[in-house]
Amino acid sequence: MARARLTALQILVAIVAIALWYALTTYPIFGKLLLPPFFFSNPVDVAKQIATWFVTGVIWKHLWVTLIESVLAFVLGSVGGVLVGFWFARQPRTAAVFDPYVKMANALPRVVLAPIFALWLGLGIWSKVALGFTLVFFIVFFNVYQGVKEVSPTVLANARMLGMSERQLMRHVYWPSALSWMFSSLHTSVGFAVVGAVVGEYLGAAAGLGYLIQQAEGVFDVAGVFAGMFVLAVFVIVIDAIVSVVEKRLLVWRPVASDSRP
Repeated sequence: MARARLTALQILVAIVAIALWYALTTYPIFGKLLLPPFFFSNPVDVAKQIATWFVTGVIWKHLWVTLIESVLAFVLGSVGGVLVGFWFARQPRTAAVFDPYVKMANALPRVVLAPIFALWLGLGIWSKVALGFTLVFFIVFFNVYQGVKEVSPTVLANARMLGMSERQLMRHVYWPSALSWMFSSLHTSVGFAVVGAVVGEYLGAAAGLGYLIQQAEGVFDVAGVFAGMFVLAVFVIVIDAIVSVVEKRLLVWRPVASDSRP
C-alpha cells in the first residue's frame, strides 16, 4: 500500500472516531444521549482545553518533565536490556542460574513498585525513571536474548569456519540477528517508558502530564483528563517515529518485504 494512501486512511479513521464521539455526546438518540458529556466530555471542549494549555504555555513545563523522565527510562532500560540480554544469551550457564529470578522480577506488578520507588527515591524524577526502567528493561531483555539465541547454526558454523573471532562474530553475526528483535521491542518500550513516567507522576509529583491529568481528575474536569490523554498519545507517536527513523538507518541492509496486493 502506498504511503500516502496509508496515511490518508489513518487520518480518516481518526476523523470518523472523533465525529462519532461528537455525535454521541451532542445529539440525543431516542431522547437520550448515549455518551453523557459529564462523563465523556466532547471533542470541542477537549480541543479548547488543549489549545488553552498551549496558548498560555502551561503545558510546556509538564511536557518537558515527562519527556526527560521517559527518555531516561527508555535509554537506561534499553541499554540495560541489550547488555544483559547479550550476556545471558552468550553465557547459558549464567542464564540458567538466574532464570527463575528474572522471571520472578518480571512477574512483579509495576504499580505496586511505584510507591516503593517513591519511598526510596523521593517524588523527583528518579522514582518515575526507576518505574519506567522496570517496564522497558524486561521487554528489551527478552527480545535481545531471543534474538541472539535465534542465530542460524549454519551461519554461525560457516563464520567460524572462515576464522571469525568472537569479536567479529558479535559484530557481524550476533548483533545483526538481534537488531530486528531489539527494535521490535523498542517500539513497544516507548509506550511503556511513558506509562512508567505518567503513572509515577499520577501517584505523586509536582509536574508532568500524569500530574496534569491527576489534577484535572481531582476536580472532575473530564475535558482536561481527555485532553491530557490526547497530548500523551501524540507525545508517544512522536517518540515512536524517532525510533522508526533510527531503525531505518541501522537496518538499511534488511530487505524490504514486497507487497503485491493493491
